[in-house]
Amino acid sequence: MTRAEWKKVLVVEKILDGHMTNAEGAAALGLGVRQVIRLKKKYVEEGGAQALAHGNRGRKPKHAIPEEVKDHVVELYTTTYHGSNNCHFAELLEEHESIKLSTPSVRRILLSKGIKQAKPRRRKKAHQPRQRKPQAGMLWQIDATPYAWLEDRAPSFTLHAAIDDATGTVVGAVFRPTECREGYSLVMMQGIRNYGVPLGLYSDKHTIFRSPHETLSLEQELAGETKPLSDFGKAMAELHIEHIKALSPQAKGRIERLWGTFQDRLVIELRLLGVKTIEEANEALPKLLEKHNRKFAVQPKQAKSAYMEPDPSVKLEHVFTARKYRKPGHGNTLSYNGKVYTFAKPCKFRFDASATVEVRETLTGEVLVWHHGQAIALKETEKPVRDPATPTKKAEPAPPRKPAANHPWRLAWSPKQLQRNTNFAPGQVT
Repeated sequence: MTRAEWKKVLVVEKILDGHMTNAEGAAALGLGVRQVIRLKKKYVEEGGAQALAHGNRGRKPKHAIPEEVKDHVVELYTTTYHGSNNCHFAELLEEHESIKLSTPSVRRILLSKGIKQAKPRRRKKAHQPRQRKPQAGMLWQIDATPYAWLEDRAPSFTLHAAIDDATGTVVGAVFRPTECREGYSLVMMQGIRNYGVPLGLYSDKHTIFRSPHETLSLEQELAGETKPLSDFGKAMAELHIEHIKALSPQAKGRIERLWGTFQDRLVIELRLLGVKTIEEANEALPKLLEKHNRKFAVQPKQAKSAYMEPDPSVKLEHVFTARKYRKPGHGNTLSYNGKVYTFAKPCKFRFDASATVEVRETLTGEVLVWHHGQAIALKETEKPVRDPATPTKKAEPAPPRKPAANHPWRLAWSPKQLQRNTNFAPGQVT
């Protein structure tokens, strides 16, 4: 019997012995008088103290989880869902196995078999977190992280992603072999096409986001640039997105915490889908992002969205490009990355010999000239090739020429020598 049950026995026995009244016993136990009368009757009729023990003691509850279900859950965890946390494991059991269990039940079942959670629970931080932005689209946070997303089925590669600060919605994500400008560009293009143009973007200070050059080159000054920007920074300026560079990882904590969630869940999801290559991972990623957003996205404080509608005349493929400045040569040709290009079609613009043009290379490798907000397609042309069999004739040196004796080159500056050279007749031999 429990301590509370023994207290009931003691009070009931005192009432029966006449040492306490029913009201005093009710006050001591914190019960009503009628309940104390029922306890007295039960004590007398059912044989003493044991009658006041709980009637279900020693019985198995009707809603208890059967042992065969527990064994099946443990087997599924060790064979199929190993590495998942308790909350995610409970969701996967309901989604794939039609076994509905609460997270505490799953935790108790695994602990009873000596299986502890793969990663410890994240403790709450003592510092005050930054408040979310009130409207969706006011700020995106963007970052990339390398990880063994396919475990031992493939080498590690990098996940690029962007998250909306107000809602926690992952607006875009893509896998790439390493952290690169192309990955960030693809993420931004996904988000802009699906949601709109955000007002601001928060990133770290990687050289992808900022120019390593502190001063402008002559070509950049002639092109009208006012401050050095990376290719990604120029795309942000063209789309009128305010680009903020964080000074520490803690400043963009929302996307830093996203990596912990993805490393917990995304690895298991990709394993269950049988993904073995980075190409297959990118194909499966959109549906996994939808699943993530349904569970973790929240409603913003203000229903009105801050997203800007993208200009339909602007092609994002021409915005997120690599950019260089070149001077056109003879015949409207220019050199780029060791190749010679010319205009694919007759161009209506005329470029001076001293003009500087902006050359853009898209993510698909297309090279074009950007002039007055218009894209002019280029095509590769062949360099003039010299025949190596034909030797190049070098000019012969001129024969040596000895000046005459009275040549001004031989004249001295002294008056005596000058008089002697003057009196020397031409052709005279001494």
